[in-house]
Amino acid sequence: MHITKDLVAASATPLVLGILAEGESYGYAILKQVNELSGGRLEWTEGLLYPLLHRLERLGHVESYWQTPPGGRRRKYYRITDQGLAELVEQHRQWAAVVDALRGVWNTTRSINPIAAPAWEAGR
Repeated sequence: MHITKDLVAASATPLVLGILAEGESYGYAILKQVNELSGGRLEWTEGLLYPLLHRLERLGHVESYWQTPPGGRRRKYYRITDQGLAELVEQHRQWAAVVDALRGVWNTTRSINPIAAPAWEAGR
């Protein structure tokens, strides 16, 4: 399945903030986690991720630092800030409203099978 560029762009910020809310990470690991979380349907490139990380850093949502793990190569690690956590809460609120509206449309459209609630929504 092909996911449109617009939908990928719209979902990029909450995905990255959500991943970083679980713990600090570096670029390649974030790319890999997005791929795994999407079951391989989202295959981001460095050209999408790094400009997003730099923008989130300029906005104060993430901060970065360089580290060289023992026996490894130097990597730039990113972590979410308190401001980024607040933005993630807001993004979650907005996306929940969009998903609810879409579900309402899809539930009334007979030619489309309704989708199940996403796992992250199970606790609502």
